[in-house]
Amino acid sequence: MTQHERLMARGPAARAAGHWHDATLRDHLARAVAATPERIAIIGRRSETGAERRISYRELDGLATRVALSLRERGVARGDVVSFQLPNWWEFTVLHLACLKLGAVSNPLMVIFRQRELGFMLGLAESKVLVVPHSFRGFDYPAMATEVQAALPGLLHVFGAGGQGAAGFDRLLEPVGDPAAFAEAPLSADEVIQLLYTSGTTGEPKGVTHTSNTMLSNLTPFAKRLGLGGDDVIHMPSPLAHQLGFMYGIVLPVMLGGTAVLQDIFTAPEMARQIRAEGASFTMGATPFLNDLTEHVAATGEATPSLRVFVSAGAPIPRALVAKARATLGAAVISAWGMSENGAVSTTRLEDDEERATTTDGCALPGMELRIVDADGTKLPPGAEGSLQVRGCSNFAGYLKRPELDPADPGGWFDTGDLARMDAQGYIRIAGRSKDIIIRGGENIPVVEVEGLLYRHPAVAEVAVVGFPDARLGERACAYVRLRDGASLTLAELVAHLETQKMARQYMPERLEIVDELPRTPSGKIQKFRLREMARQDASKAKASGTGPA
Repeated sequence: MTQHERLMARGPAARAAGHWHDATLRDHLARAVAATPERIAIIGRRSETGAERRISYRELDGLATRVALSLRERGVARGDVVSFQLPNWWEFTVLHLACLKLGAVSNPLMVIFRQRELGFMLGLAESKVLVVPHSFRGFDYPAMATEVQAALPGLLHVFGAGGQGAAGFDRLLEPVGDPAAFAEAPLSADEVIQLLYTSGTTGEPKGVTHTSNTMLSNLTPFAKRLGLGGDDVIHMPSPLAHQLGFMYGIVLPVMLGGTAVLQDIFTAPEMARQIRAEGASFTMGATPFLNDLTEHVAATGEATPSLRVFVSAGAPIPRALVAKARATLGAAVISAWGMSENGAVSTTRLEDDEERATTTDGCALPGMELRIVDADGTKLPPGAEGSLQVRGCSNFAGYLKRPELDPADPGGWFDTGDLARMDAQGYIRIAGRSKDIIIRGGENIPVVEVEGLLYRHPAVAEVAVVGFPDARLGERACAYVRLRDGASLTLAELVAHLETQKMARQYMPERLEIVDELPRTPSGKIQKFRLREMARQDASKAKASGTGPA
């Protein structure tokens, strides 16, 4: 069965259950324009210049139509891929809506990508158009794009947002036809509308594809569970080129008819300022965003009283951080788990008690199912740790041109690559990636629990525990720690702290490495594959010098 056939096979059940409504974001945009044309849809600010733009729903619709006309004039047709490598700028949303009007496919790209990554991604996508910043954080994107374009004859046009002249993004806003007479392309909710490359915590990018049905069937129950509506102001500090930023910073606000506040360069003081200034009620980001905002508000007293909900996803949130954030921010801190392949699959609930809110990654949203299985695929009982699988309405349509990488089984279960436990009420707790598991002398080390306990140490700002090879035990654990300002920490102090937490000695890290920063993906996930390689190299050097563990 092909990827498309598998997607179509899910349709009848998803429609019958009320999860697929066969609507597109174009439909939601039209509704917002008709109901609240002057409501501000986007507040975008360029951190480097201070320039700010506020765009109403009426203006947003008009801008998207003009860009769609311009793209069509330049040869973009239904099913073609338009790639945009942009920060969190208003042009991002306009481009996606323009693609929807044309029936083209949006391909968001992280701003950190350079020639090597872009050459592969644009080539695989057969992109016809690439939009980049004219300049961002001192880098010349048009020069890089021109170099990439020379090796990709199918890449017909490159435009620079913020630039002037023939290659400036403003050229796409110039009239090339009658907007009033523009007929939007017929668009089925089952057509691919997004191509998003995975962010690479394991090194290899894959092109995830989504349709309107798979994407909106996630956002509708997500918004209902968290009580979000058209009056909400959604602040988005996460990159729009990551699924978290794209779905919850671009699609969700338009679907709700609300307002999006886009932050292009993350700093905690600026995030707090924007939340206060715009009355933001909802925000979403990985653990570092929550940690840094909490630390800033605690240190300065500059409160964010309008903030009602902070959803943290991307990695399990340490229990101590959840408790501190709730007390400091005065907002509900919601834990969520999901992937580029399916959006936020599980979340805690607003009404959950503190124990559940601080020790789980939530329960499945309506339309999605979760299960824990062993190595043979047998479903495990509550409390047992195993492989996390997911199926349901928001699972993606497949990997671009790589069906052999699609790990869904004939029953529709998608192997996430995560290890987890599930309680009797369906709440899960992520224990780590399957490749993150550390087996020391035959004992599995509960990595997430160790990290959570270390996070409670007053000197620890951030921590990640990974394994390194050992001839006798197979593996031992190494803790990579970023310290709080002015703090210090030794391995002996780390071990003593864990002893006070009554942790088994076998689970304790046997090496400590202090680092200035932990390697991350642009979305904030810690790249443990890089830490494992660092630990492996350091272990080899220690063994050669005779200073390794006995």
